[in-house]
Amino acid sequence: MTEALTLLAKPIIDLRGKRGLIIGIANEHSIATGCANVFAAAGATLAATFLNAKAEPYVRAVTDTLPCPLLLPCDVREPGALESVFDRIRSEWGTLDFLLHSIAFAPVADLHGRVTDSSAMGFGLAMDVSCHSFIRMARLAEPLMPRGGCLLAVTFYGSERVVEHYNLMGPVKAALESSVRYVAAELGPKGIRVHAVSPGPIRTRAASGIDRFDALLEQAAARAPEHHLVDITDVGDLAAFLVSDAARHITGTIIPIDGGQHLLA
Repeated sequence: MTEALTLLAKPIIDLRGKRGLIIGIANEHSIATGCANVFAAAGATLAATFLNAKAEPYVRAVTDTLPCPLLLPCDVREPGALESVFDRIRSEWGTLDFLLHSIAFAPVADLHGRVTDSSAMGFGLAMDVSCHSFIRMARLAEPLMPRGGCLLAVTFYGSERVVEHYNLMGPVKAALESSVRYVAAELGPKGIRVHAVSPGPIRTRAASGIDRFDALLEQAAARAPEHHLVDITDVGDLAAFLVSDAARHITGTIIPIDGGQHLLA
């Protein structure tokens, strides 16, 4: 009876003693910020990155409010930048329990144009930053997770269906989702779980680059069975569950969190 009461008293999402890396905080409105806030509230200690000196103050405004002793520069387009982040985590912590990949990029001309007209350079750059960087993170995280862990990516339902104005990011996110499944299968024997969370449209800095995004937000709210949009804290709640021990036997999933919008044709 006492043991049962102890189990009931323990929160389901308990990240005390866990350490996580967050890549993708741009400002207080970022999806990565919502996740970082919930991770921290659940007891995790965090490391985070910023893109460059211009971005650092906006990221620091978020991380200064969190248990985040490591704030490191990282532009995944720069050779060695990602490796330096993981080297620092290895030297400071030795191990890592989870990471969140919440970055995406495409040149404006390619993002606003037809997929049919996308340039080889633009397509390759979008794929490298938005998809292959996640694979690189998985490879670098693997030796830091000897007791298992969890890798998270962020996607969007434009990977499965044609969403007007989402354009080049559609096939890029489709590749990311497929990568999640393959990496989950490959790292599963080591206890490393891999997921992608798929929020409905959220007003973030990254999303502002999508043409006519305001119209997409209105349409999403009108069409979703719940008739409202999710926010960054909703995504954080799901992410915290997935990296917790409560989800220890779940892997390889693409989980929508969109008020039911994914149900509709």
